[in-house]
Amino acid sequence: MKDNSNLRVILAVAFSFLFIVLYSHFFVTPQQENKQLHSVEMQNKNNSAPDIKANNTSIVSVQNEADKIIATIDSKDFEIQIDSLGRIAQVYLKDKKYTTAPEIGFFDHFKVLFGLMPKPQPLEKLPLLNPQALKPLEVRFSNASINDEAFKVAYQASQSHLNIGKQPQIITLTQKLSQLEIKKIITFYENLSYDIKIEVSDPKEQYFITNGARPVTDKENYAFNGVILEKSDDKIEKIEDGDAKELKTFDEAKFVASVDRYYTTLFFAKEQKIYAMVDGEAKTKNPIPYLYAKGDLSFGGFIGPKDYQDLKSINPVLVDVVEYGLITFFAKPLFLLLEFLYQYLNNWGWAIIALTIIVKIILYPLSYKGMVSMQKLKDLTPKMKEIQEKYKGDAQKMQMHMMQLYKKHGANPMGGCFPLLIQIPIFYAIYRVLYNSVELKSADFIFWIHDLSVMDPFFVLPILMGVSMYIQQILTPNTFTDPMQAKIFRMLPVFFTFFLIFFPAGLVLYWTVNNILSIFQQLSINRMLDKKKQKEIQEHKKHEKN
Repeated sequence: MKDNSNLRVILAVAFSFLFIVLYSHFFVTPQQENKQLHSVEMQNKNNSAPDIKANNTSIVSVQNEADKIIATIDSKDFEIQIDSLGRIAQVYLKDKKYTTAPEIGFFDHFKVLFGLMPKPQPLEKLPLLNPQALKPLEVRFSNASINDEAFKVAYQASQSHLNIGKQPQIITLTQKLSQLEIKKIITFYENLSYDIKIEVSDPKEQYFITNGARPVTDKENYAFNGVILEKSDDKIEKIEDGDAKELKTFDEAKFVASVDRYYTTLFFAKEQKIYAMVDGEAKTKNPIPYLYAKGDLSFGGFIGPKDYQDLKSINPVLVDVVEYGLITFFAKPLFLLLEFLYQYLNNWGWAIIALTIIVKIILYPLSYKGMVSMQKLKDLTPKMKEIQEKYKGDAQKMQMHMMQLYKKHGANPMGGCFPLLIQIPIFYAIYRVLYNSVELKSADFIFWIHDLSVMDPFFVLPILMGVSMYIQQILTPNTFTDPMQAKIFRMLPVFFTFFLIFFPAGLVLYWTVNNILSIFQQLSINRMLDKKKQKEIQEHKKHEKN
């Protein structure tokens, strides 16, 4: 039996990193576009909230002459279009951050050079919504006849064009039905938020208004896509695309948001309480959110990027829309620290480097103990080999004598692995932060790195990461007595290099800097341990002479 505890832990770390990608790829439901609107399932609810009556009304949204654009809200940063059913038909972002041409890979540069693929061009403006999906501000009614008529009668807009600057602008959308009149009085602000007041002529008529299906700008599937809702008790409810199995109602919700990786369309409570429900689209089981009410209703809304500070300025509760998965509780403080560093360094790349240094300093005591423990184990390697040879036929006695050897010399066979293990949640949290934070989208670093949120197009950072990991490996003491184990260990830098090639450049930057710092740390500790060992030898010789 051979002592391969270190190898098992290192391989566990490697497979843990592999798990991050495999989990994201196979268990995070791929983005799905809604092809039609779902049936609103009505149920009885006997409490203070509005009643949801039994009805199986089915409305299919189709593009026809009635679905024309009746109003446009314009600003230097965005454009919002409102259609004849009083819905937000489309939102366009104009900021260069969102319209810049996407980064392409190393081999794609050659394809462009030889005319095998077109050169990516910047967008004039970025559309956020799927034209065929459920649109924000769509209203439905429990009364089937009113509901049918509502999808046939066009709204009238008080203005056809608004320019938004420092001062907010108000537009009123009015729909006159045979039995009911409904008004949407909307105040738009320059930060893409809006206030909306719904007025209905019959306060007994129950209706539903949706914040719409989630944005569809992101083609990746490694982030949460679906609905996030915060309840009155501050608990977060998350329903991912494909997981909406039943209709759920929520009393006094704080907000309800449809989200993708970078963007959201949401409603949130202001002075008046809001009641929310989330149902599933018939075929895809994607969650479809609504507010439901009787009589007048007022609340806030937002459609745009999930920028932490922007959401906080609109309403502090909206920062919970920014979601990092199971590790949100740890990832969010890391992001806030990263953002704090960015405010002083004014460059996200340097902020990542500063964050890496801070994390390294915090973990130094553990790293130091681990490295000292590894050195002790290395010094004991000859004696460990003797025990393995002597008791190779008796695993129980071998293990017993190994433990006695460790205890006698104060060595811990797992001590050197703990710093490596603790890096897993930190690495994963930083991965989620760098991948999900819209703040890093199109963020320049230096030289060829023009977007820290995507892969390094020339693979320079992954190669530097692999080289630095190999150097660190050479400097780090190990206790491998089996040549096969040692060979596997030496292959890990190659494995991690290929593993991280397609990761965001910001994440690879973190890991590369972490390796470089570990190299200097290991050199420092090795030098210190050598001096200590030389001192002990000198004292031992002095003792023998006496």
